[in-house]
Amino acid sequence: MKILDVLHKEAILPDLKSFDKKGVLEELVTPVSRISGVNHDHLVRVLMERERLGSTGIGEGIGIPHGKLKDIESLILGFGLSRKGVDFESMDGLPTHIFFLLITPENSTGIHLKLLARISRILKNEVFREKLLNAADSDEIYSIIMEEEKEL
Repeated sequence: MKILDVLHKEAILPDLKSFDKKGVLEELVTPVSRISGVNHDHLVRVLMERERLGSTGIGEGIGIPHGKLKDIESLILGFGLSRKGVDFESMDGLPTHIFFLLITPENSTGIHLKLLARISRILKNEVFREKLLNAADSDEIYSIIMEEEKEL
């Protein structure tokens, strides 16, 4: 499964405004909630509960907040960039700039892990991360992800 199979262009936020974890999650969830029809506040609660288990800020400026829901049929993906960086309680203590938001059906552990692994793999590429950070808008972000996925 490719990232762009499940990432809608409308769910790409090129300039997150929030300064804290909850604010970023609320921003990321807004288009995802609209696209999926899942209640915004419910999604934020699920993600915050997951964050209480341990931060999904994996370091090197990357956050992959994720959660599982009973009431959805398929995977939902969102993306956001924080130009200033956010304290997302990352493992390395550095600000987080690049966010992939992943919501999966409760019974789809395999797909969930495969997509998490794919996202993690492409984000290991420093040049790819730099391109994302310098992208002007959601169209450019979409194109950068498309190019990177061709390489995989």
